[in-house]
Amino acid sequence: MKEFLGTGVALVTPFNEDKSVDYKALENLVNYQIENGVNYLVVLGTTGEPATLTLEEKEEIKKTIIKANNGKLPLILGIGGNNTQAVINEIKTTDLSAFSAILSVSPYYNKPTQEGIYQHFKAISESSPKPIIVYNVPGRTASNILPKTILRLANDCKNIIGVKEAAGDIVQAMTLIQNKPTNFLVISGDDMIALPMVLAGGAGVISVIGQGYPKDFSSLIQLGLNNKPKEAYLLHYKLMDVINYIFEEGNPAGIKMLLKKLNITSKYVRLPLVEVSNELHQKIADFVENY
Repeated sequence: MKEFLGTGVALVTPFNEDKSVDYKALENLVNYQIENGVNYLVVLGTTGEPATLTLEEKEEIKKTIIKANNGKLPLILGIGGNNTQAVINEIKTTDLSAFSAILSVSPYYNKPTQEGIYQHFKAISESSPKPIIVYNVPGRTASNILPKTILRLANDCKNIIGVKEAAGDIVQAMTLIQNKPTNFLVISGDDMIALPMVLAGGAGVISVIGQGYPKDFSSLIQLGLNNKPKEAYLLHYKLMDVINYIFEEGNPAGIKMLLKKLNITSKYVRLPLVEVSNELHQKIADFVENY
């Protein structure tokens, strides 16, 4: 799946001040990614705040992105949850014709065992007409998908093509890279260790910071894939502070403040999320001014 090598971006959902969806800003955001070298887009991932969107809004967001993208970049759609049958039903009833793959998060809150996680993804893979990328993000799900479980899925389910690995553990990522089937994608879900993962043999990143600085972050990952660590790390260290800032008070509040400072979208998030503190706002503003 060469289309998912490099930099994918997990798009935010821009809101107006009254917290309605700003579809025009979303269109501009998509164009900004296309014009600045991003390789693919992730629609309605965690960064897009899908937990607080209505079904109607989700449909309109998908339509807006598909139209703005106009077939230029591959699209991945986030469909996941902690009710296996509900995820299967959503996959079966969603028009997936514009999407190249599905990104599906590990079940949260229920805290299944490794066997439960395996059976969840196996059932989804058997029902999906599109390839699946498993999303491991223990900080949000309260359980870590162990390498042995990912490798089992990679070997047993032919349409599970990769993992977005966001445990923030470079040793775990390297274990996956060391033992994975040849064409299985180990994609970083953590901007700070994306470059080390790529240099260790990873396929790239699904990024948050990438939508604020798409040109430089895409270049950084491409340099890593081309085995040019020295040049890649120059860009990494240039962006390192802002990567810390955008996650300091949670995602997507941080990236939305950065996008506001870059005059791309607004800063607004929906409850229970709140905008970043004045202190963090100032740090992000100073970074943008000096970048």
